[in-house]
Amino acid sequence: MNDDDILRLEAEEFSTICLILSRLSNLETNCKHFVYLEVPKQKLQATSVSMSVSASPAPLLGDRLCENGFECVKILPATNDAHGGVIVDLKEAVDSEVFATLLRSSLLHWKKQGKDGVWIKLPIELVNLVETAVKEGFWYHHAEPNYLMLVYWIPKIGCTIPPNASHCVGVGAIVLNDKKEVLVVQEKRGGFHGIGVWKIPTGVVDAGEEIFEAAIREVKEETGIDTKFLEVLAFRHTHNSLFGKSDISFVCMLHPLSFDIKKQDLEIEAAQWMPFEEFSEQPFNEMHEPFKYMIELCLAKMEKVYNGFSPRPVSSYFVEDLNYLYLNSHELNKSS
Repeated sequence: MNDDDILRLEAEEFSTICLILSRLSNLETNCKHFVYLEVPKQKLQATSVSMSVSASPAPLLGDRLCENGFECVKILPATNDAHGGVIVDLKEAVDSEVFATLLRSSLLHWKKQGKDGVWIKLPIELVNLVETAVKEGFWYHHAEPNYLMLVYWIPKIGCTIPPNASHCVGVGAIVLNDKKEVLVVQEKRGGFHGIGVWKIPTGVVDAGEEIFEAAIREVKEETGIDTKFLEVLAFRHTHNSLFGKSDISFVCMLHPLSFDIKKQDLEIEAAQWMPFEEFSEQPFNEMHEPFKYMIELCLAKMEKVYNGFSPRPVSSYFVEDLNYLYLNSHELNKSS
């Protein structure tokens, strides 16, 4: 960055400082990338200010003494989000006291800009800054293995920061062969362990994974059976599950492409191809209504009187990658 990219403003009197601050918003049409307000130390009063008026990230962290003896106090590097807020994605190590000073100056700056939400993404290496941010009013939003996301709402009312992910998405896979046998397992852990119930393979959809991909993967992992995805037959919505979150579980129908079972040792006690009649007559089915309805869905599919939802790839105006819309393609094709 050269001097053509920077506009430097010098102020000797406090009234001049106020005038410059009131007119900074008009500089956005200027081609300058950064604006520094330079104030002699003896004129600092209680605050020194340096602002970036573009959407570009601010310079590196920390304050410094300028070459001509003026002090420049910087704000945290941030980018604008699509909802009137800013995102701070910290990468560099910084002392907690320096961080506190930068954070206070930044919040004042963003408040003057009319910003709403502030997101701070702290990598696990900067865990020492969490307490500092919390003391300034930030709270936890969510965490991943390598970072913690903290949030702050600047306006006094009307917080519209979306909550953390509220649902876990699961799949259950009905794999029915031409002999009318169902692929079933008994689990080594979880609620079904030790009660003698044979159940269909189930599992959690991974981040970035499609529902049909998860169903195929779970069957392969638990039983070693290769499958072709056919349809989503139904889904179930439950609440107050793991850590108080809600669950959406999709019941899927798959067709087997292989038949020799190689069960997973870590989670699966046993696996087999079970005649559908034997599977449907388990006493547990009468005590657990989701299993009862699943049996009815299997019967309806075998009698060819029920059609589920199959994935259809669709493009979007908002994202480059294709995503999937699950629909009753049989009825759709008939109507067209």
